[in-house]
Amino acid sequence: MSTLQQADPAMNHPASLAQPSKLFVETTARCNLNCAMCVKQTPGTAAAEGDLSDETFAALLPAMGSLQALVLNGIGEPLLHPQLENFIRRARRAMPETGWIGFQSNGLLLDAARARSLAAAGLDRVCLSVDASSPETFRALREGGELQAMETAFAALREARTLRPGLKAGVEFVLMKQNLHQLCDTLRWAAAQGAEFALVSHLLPYAEESLEHKAYPDATSAAIELFDRWKRQGEQFGVDIGRYFQVAFKFAYGRSPEEERLIELVAGMKREAEQRGIFFDLKKLLGIDRPFLDQVGATFQEAERLAAELGLELRLPGGVPKAQRRCEFIEDGSAFISWDGRVHPCYFLWHGYRCHASGWEQQVQARSFGRVGDRSLLAIWNSPEFSAFRRSVLSYDYPFCFACTLAPCDYIQTDNFEQDCHVNGEPCGSCLWCMGLFQCLR
Repeated sequence: MSTLQQADPAMNHPASLAQPSKLFVETTARCNLNCAMCVKQTPGTAAAEGDLSDETFAALLPAMGSLQALVLNGIGEPLLHPQLENFIRRARRAMPETGWIGFQSNGLLLDAARARSLAAAGLDRVCLSVDASSPETFRALREGGELQAMETAFAALREARTLRPGLKAGVEFVLMKQNLHQLCDTLRWAAAQGAEFALVSHLLPYAEESLEHKAYPDATSAAIELFDRWKRQGEQFGVDIGRYFQVAFKFAYGRSPEEERLIELVAGMKREAEQRGIFFDLKKLLGIDRPFLDQVGATFQEAERLAAELGLELRLPGGVPKAQRRCEFIEDGSAFISWDGRVHPCYFLWHGYRCHASGWEQQVQARSFGRVGDRSLLAIWNSPEFSAFRRSVLSYDYPFCFACTLAPCDYIQTDNFEQDCHVNGEPCGSCLWCMGLFQCLR
């Protein structure tokens, strides 16, 4: 029985089991592309390059007896590892028949011979990065990549299915302002190439200049709903909530009756937000590009209709950050293994890097609970430290740094995070993965 189960016998989801249900294993941190949106291209990234050793992979095998999924990628290109097929073959023997093995790839090295080799080894899923249906846009977003190479890769996968009929191919589309209009055309292109599924993920802005390209607003769904309702209420009485910051710092005796009603309206909205536990930043709410947000919603609706028509399994992100947070990685019982054997809890804390996901620069530190080789993966998974981390995350008792008017504060705007304002030792309050914006093969 795991430490987590001992602490709370009522817990029955994968995070409480004595072994992880999903493993994300970084076969290599090297890559053959220089994509502008990648963490590897961002100053401040603390990710050394290297390849997973045979010894480290062998040490993971005892934990694979009940795996639901093994995902063989991290921040590098899996096809660069010369032992990839060997890893897949050994994992296939160790895992249950119902468990699947897959990876995400830029596809440049996926020719017919490599696809047959992967299929023969027992690969189940491949997800290729395709962010545009236009060769020009694709080339601009994936420096060194060509859409024609993706067509070659899909042709190779179609042929490889003769060896392994269950092999599934799909695409990942990183959504940005400049490629939103190509989403539906890319789904059509993918289906024509034989893709069976499509993942759509928002851009995670690592560099400050990437902020202008993100397609989601700086406010949660709950905050937007609250704001819109109070805005409509104000309009019924001739009050324009957009003038609040022009009026707020006026002396009370100098305000007009309409301005006083505006101050009272915003005060009422703040009271309701506090009562309901909704974090919001009025400046960010006022700055939302509503026509573009509507365009995202309409595009998503069309994408869902089109996917159903094409028979394509589509997983879309939220159009706005979800107020109800859920960490899929912890909930699914996942563990993340770096190429050097270090064990991490999630994508967010897998590597050290700087990002601007919340609109301000944040230094994210990798969180490791040990190294495979020094201890077994199961010993690390069931350690008091890792079990306590998962238990704390699942309580969801951490602040909404993303929507906080005081952020970035000294708790999180630091190179050495120790705790947040709720005295939690996990920096989950500033993570947007659990708000439904970013997706991966999982």
